[in-house]
Amino acid sequence: MTELKDRTAASLAAIAAANTLDALEALRIDALGKQGWISELLKTLGRMTPEERQTQAPAIQAARSEVADALADRKQALEAADLEARLATETLDLTLPAPESPRGSVHPVSQVMDELAEIFADLGFAVKTGPEIEDEWHNFTALNMPESHPARAMHDTFYFPDHDDQGRRMLLRTHTSPVQIRTMVAEGAPVRIIAPGRVYRSDSDATHTPMFHQIEGLVIDRGIHLGHLKWTLETFLKAFFERDDIVLRLRPSYFPFTEPSVEVDVGFALENGRRVLGGSGDAPGHAWMELLGSGMVNARVLEMSGLDPAEWQGFAFGLGVDRLAMLKYGMDDLRAFFDGDIRWLRHYGFSAFDQPTLSGGVGVRA
Repeated sequence: MTELKDRTAASLAAIAAANTLDALEALRIDALGKQGWISELLKTLGRMTPEERQTQAPAIQAARSEVADALADRKQALEAADLEARLATETLDLTLPAPESPRGSVHPVSQVMDELAEIFADLGFAVKTGPEIEDEWHNFTALNMPESHPARAMHDTFYFPDHDDQGRRMLLRTHTSPVQIRTMVAEGAPVRIIAPGRVYRSDSDATHTPMFHQIEGLVIDRGIHLGHLKWTLETFLKAFFERDDIVLRLRPSYFPFTEPSVEVDVGFALENGRRVLGGSGDAPGHAWMELLGSGMVNARVLEMSGLDPAEWQGFAFGLGVDRLAMLKYGMDDLRAFFDGDIRWLRHYGFSAFDQPTLSGGVGVRA
């Protein structure tokens, strides 16, 4: 017992003299660690007779508690002293700017959507949206697309097993044209709207993805003709690409929902491997690039929307928002738009303060 008291006193003295947390930790291990001297004494209790254990166990447990309490008290004192020393030496300069917090960026598609809305709002267009899960009447039938049309095939369109209450098949919309139908049915004429949003088609490569973004425009009024369509597209594209030398070429085409229908080409030139829109495609070093489809709204579409084609005429157009972003801001792979790569977003993303305005220019980069 005398040896235990001496050993305990020596440990307590060493603990009281410890001047660093590392030195204190070494003393804790020496006494209370798995191989510590108190731990070894506790192991011997199992080999003692009941009489010996009754005599020595209380003393060993008392030594263990005394050493543990001393370690805890000394640790608290050393930590307090360390904090006091830091407070005495460290200073905070309140005049320094706060560290910059990580900030997100606006996705190029969202930025271009805002730019398009700004331009068309100035032209008097309203923004309309509709459901992304559509029925086949709004997506195909009302747009004069017969049952045999290739777009209705399973390999082009994502269908659901569900049907609506009228027995029509449900699908992920393949374009935003159903928004045009819904607007004409609900509001009648005249109409001047754009319909931006996500659309879905069974297609995937460097320039196509199963989900992409589209914007369509619709104007319905009395006396509307192709001249109005061409002026609208020229005005829009000049404002969007911020160039006055945008030249369009309209080629006859076919779409079931427009008659006559035209493909719209735009002149461009290659500069450092990048397509830059501007100039006539027939000029030296230039070429034509198909950009969008458009035309006069088919009389059957007007009739199915509840409008009299003898009184109302109109034009419609549609183009990919993702493709516009690629052409304007120099991206070459559509799949990167949806990879979620933070490095890509830091490079091509926009500040939330880069709000497009016509007075300041809808674009924010050269």
